[in-house]
Amino acid sequence: MQKFSLLDLSPIPEGKTAVDALANTVDLARAAEKAGYTRYWLAEHHNMPGIASAATSIVIGHVAGATSTLRVGAGGIMLPNHAPLMVAEQFGTLATLYPDRIDLGLGRAPGTDMATARALRRHLAADDRFPQDVQELIGYFQDAPDGAAVRAVPGTGTHVPVWILGSSLYGAQLAAFLGLPYAFASHFAPAMLEQALSIYRSTFRPSETLAEPYVMIAAGVCAADTDAEANFLRSSQMLAFARLRTGKPGKLPLPTDDLAAEVPADILAQIHQALSCSAVGSPATVKRQLESIINKHKPDELMVTGTIHDHAARVRSFETVAGILSELVAHA
Repeated sequence: MQKFSLLDLSPIPEGKTAVDALANTVDLARAAEKAGYTRYWLAEHHNMPGIASAATSIVIGHVAGATSTLRVGAGGIMLPNHAPLMVAEQFGTLATLYPDRIDLGLGRAPGTDMATARALRRHLAADDRFPQDVQELIGYFQDAPDGAAVRAVPGTGTHVPVWILGSSLYGAQLAAFLGLPYAFASHFAPAMLEQALSIYRSTFRPSETLAEPYVMIAAGVCAADTDAEANFLRSSQMLAFARLRTGKPGKLPLPTDDLAAEVPADILAQIHQALSCSAVGSPATVKRQLESIINKHKPDELMVTGTIHDHAARVRSFETVAGILSELVAHA
């Protein structure tokens, strides 16, 4: 592993607003740039009271404008919600404004409930057009022939790097077939991680943009002075996940000393499994857990994420993790 990056969901904490969340995102991005993170990705979610990054391309532009060297991108854009040309124009514009700093990760899920999905794109097709839409989108970023009937302006010739995102085997197979870099959402869906990486690496076909497989996996992190403090801070994320799982999404809750008292045992067990690809604790504990993840899966790049109610504690957590990952990269 030679690079490490950061995924920010722009969480809206209880007692705060989307204004606060987006200001926190910019502040965290500046801290991430200073700490040595390679990429800063934002994700598309809709109708979620606790996430402020619904208009993902706009937030990406805001973050890119507030930083200078950090690669900023989408992890990801949920392509079924959009016409490929619209995405190409948005990210072509971003790449024109911020050359060689924009990434585009593409997902196949709607990123929301089906009622909201229908509101986003009224005419949902019964067939799966995701592979064709990905190829159409990539085509808009390439150098267009003189006779092209449709162009992305801006977009044509920007060659925005496109990633396939996934949490199952489907994305691994498609990324390998198209010769694209692959990012696995192991921070919330680790069950198929090993199998997906094996399929991607073994069936990868070189392309014009990528000669060898390139894998990024995601891990949740929460670092603090002690294991106990880190687990307390992380309880906000776990409680938010529990509420989402039980159909009661809301803003990021305050941390709790007794998670078991607020979350049924069966739901808590599911959450522990879903968030098992993580490193939580003191710096020494986090280093040991991250080393284990990296040694086991051997990613080319690790993307870390984590939501903490207190913004200052969240920034400190990511700064601590950056120091740990810098040391691991130096000794790789």
